[in-house]
Amino acid sequence: MTATAPSFNLPTLAELRSGLPNICGWEADIQSIVKQNEPVYLNTTNLKLENITAGFACALHMHQPSIPAGANGEIISNLQYMFEHPNNGDNHNAGPFAWCYSRMGEFIPQLINEGCNPRIMLDYSGNLLWGLRQMGRDDIFDNLKRITCNPQYQPYVEWLGTMWSHAVVPSTPIPDIKLHIQAWQHYFAAIFGYDALKRVKGFSPPEMHLPNHPDSLFEYIKALKECGYRWLMVQEHSLENLDGSALKHENKYIPNRLLARNSHGETISITALIKTQGSDTKLVAQMQPYFESKGRGKQQIGNMTIPSLVTQIADGENGGVMMNEYPRDFFRVYHEIRDAGNNYAGVVALNGTEYLELIEAAGVNPDDYPTCQAVHQHKIWQRVNPDQATPEIVEQVIAELKASDHQFHMDGASWTNDLSWVKGYENVLDPMKKLSIMFHEKYDSLVQQDLSITQHPDYQAALLYNLLLQTSCFRYWGQGVWTDYAREIYRRGEAVLS
Repeated sequence: MTATAPSFNLPTLAELRSGLPNICGWEADIQSIVKQNEPVYLNTTNLKLENITAGFACALHMHQPSIPAGANGEIISNLQYMFEHPNNGDNHNAGPFAWCYSRMGEFIPQLINEGCNPRIMLDYSGNLLWGLRQMGRDDIFDNLKRITCNPQYQPYVEWLGTMWSHAVVPSTPIPDIKLHIQAWQHYFAAIFGYDALKRVKGFSPPEMHLPNHPDSLFEYIKALKECGYRWLMVQEHSLENLDGSALKHENKYIPNRLLARNSHGETISITALIKTQGSDTKLVAQMQPYFESKGRGKQQIGNMTIPSLVTQIADGENGGVMMNEYPRDFFRVYHEIRDAGNNYAGVVALNGTEYLELIEAAGVNPDDYPTCQAVHQHKIWQRVNPDQATPEIVEQVIAELKASDHQFHMDGASWTNDLSWVKGYENVLDPMKKLSIMFHEKYDSLVQQDLSITQHPDYQAALLYNLLLQTSCFRYWGQGVWTDYAREIYRRGEAVLS
């Protein structure tokens, strides 16, 4: 399978090379696409800002890990494994899961045909997309391409970028953060085309995980901006005000400016849309963001008045509530909006980039967004003078805070805030760091001398194993077979790099 190149002179990207996903090799071409900054939705939206009181924005997160569990030990999708072993655990859900990956390609056209004005944001991991291709699920891709590539449906559907292999950013080796971001863009362009990639301007981090180490967060935001992203979705309790206090309630419903300062005192920022706390699948499945937005009104930013936005994301396939209740309530709410004559006024569905483009075109200055930072940053910077910061001083202060403050940590924060992605998983993290070091020791200087190295099959394979090993499932799903999978991926990656 290959994606169609647009009319300007860029190479057509194959989805697979050497039997592996096409995640590298044409970085300069991808960069030329993602750095284009013309409006994405402003010229196609059927909404006018002055008619909107409040909005609701919903995203669906979809993921299946890639595991060494094929008939002959080959890397396959966990979804394929579920289909092949239907009597294990909840593997009987494989069919419903596959339908969930496909169904927005049916729901959105049906709602539009019924006179509704729906919106949806989609976040699919690179692993999942590759796994669906391995399984030959052209039916799923046909549905997704309908709402991604057909201009009739583009105003209603927004894709969000993510880490290719569902890696949680705080425990991802810093040099690999950008590689994940680029690999996802590369593979997405190979499937859906450059024009579709050009429209991907928001980023959805796996597990809503935000790094709070000064250098990790700085490099993360730097990589996002270098890869053309305009905004990031962030969980509310991952953030604090610059004085260490919690975000004001009303500020969770307007864009924020997420500021990062590294251990050299340099700063960088990106727009953040705040995902509010709650039981995510139940909230999205029962369309709670719509009902919450009915109780919200307009708010002030600078000298401008804009609609509030209630932003939520949930697993799109996981759990009975998403599989069964969501289709019912999704249609019910959009029919209610239509029947009340409110498709274009009052409380409306919006996508993230559409909302930001509308308010900024009306005159809102992103510099006026309330400024926030990652949780626990204040404790560092009240002890370190940013003008005199060095990595040694910052690390010393972090060590002192860890020793004296039991609430302080540098593990980041996520929607599973009771779970550490670091403690107890040294048997995965240590090999992960080791494989990453091996990869960069072998290839960084070679790539600096010759960019075409990234087109070589050995680089592609080494990059794939490096990214696969960082998949969060090898920790999130516990010790045992999942850590065994990680060890096997490490072994294969090491063999490729040797």
